[in-house]
Amino acid sequence: MRSSTRAVVAGLAALTVVTLAGCGDNNAAGGSDGKLDVVASFYPLEFIARSVGGDAVNVTTLTAPGVEPHDLELTPKQVGTISGAKLVVFEKGLQPAVDEAVDQNAKEAGFDVAPAAKLEDTGADFEEHEEGEAHDEPAATVTPAAYVAPAAHASGELDPHFWLDPVRYAGVVQAVTDKLVSVDPDHADGYKQRAATLLGDVGKLDTEFRTGLANCKLKTFVTSHEAFAYLAKRYGLTMVGIAGVTPDAEPTPSRIKEVQEIVRKQQVTTIFYEELVSPKVAESIARDVKVKTAVLSPIEGLSDANSQETYLSLMRENLQELRKANSCA
Repeated sequence: MRSSTRAVVAGLAALTVVTLAGCGDNNAAGGSDGKLDVVASFYPLEFIARSVGGDAVNVTTLTAPGVEPHDLELTPKQVGTISGAKLVVFEKGLQPAVDEAVDQNAKEAGFDVAPAAKLEDTGADFEEHEEGEAHDEPAATVTPAAYVAPAAHASGELDPHFWLDPVRYAGVVQAVTDKLVSVDPDHADGYKQRAATLLGDVGKLDTEFRTGLANCKLKTFVTSHEAFAYLAKRYGLTMVGIAGVTPDAEPTPSRIKEVQEIVRKQQVTTIFYEELVSPKVAESIARDVKVKTAVLSPIEGLSDANSQETYLSLMRENLQELRKANSCA
């Protein structure tokens, strides 16, 4: 049902895009004010575009606060914005409506960050790695831990949640910076300087996670959906996802029973849920096994409650929640 609705919306949007795109008299930089017009598909990419672009860009985000990015549907006006942009930063496969709009209206301007993120099939691969095995990762990588995936997680499905691993996120920061420099070389020095600052901040974040999660009494954490596998791999933890890589996937009764058994056996203290999705399943499991619940943000988008937060501050809040739940020294 969602796919058919998306197709209708995208089709209607495409019919109006020429009119909408022609409403402005943009110069070579993209906007009438001389700034580069950049569209970011969802919050983690918006944060990069704004941080690196600074006052040289106008950034429009397609996913408003409170909207679950996986379910994004585009309005005709948004498709017109995509069509008129000089750069559209998106992650192919995460938001099908965006993929379609870029393919139909912004092939030249579209920039897919997925290759820079080096996405993996976390359901098939994470639990197969052994200590000392090479993974073509930066030196900061710690020994990968097991990943306990729902049976519904299909082999071959790439995990899109790269931004929850600071090292992968840094790779995307650099890729977006290089693209901005290529599209707008007149402001290259500013892009590079601001990128260096952001990369330094993300590097500090990685260090905080490595040291903060190095000595934990518990190594397993349970989340409402499979957003944190890259984080678990990077910092030597084991993530148990209740639902699949999309947060609205319904867990089967057998999966719920499996999670309950893991919680009891491994003495997990907390069931994590997220802001933009109903916590009912997580709360139900927590009640049944008599453990706490807490928020662990997948940072896919901001909500009204955390609209003043940033990627960096939300990641640090996640770190504190993980340290508390897993009794980290």
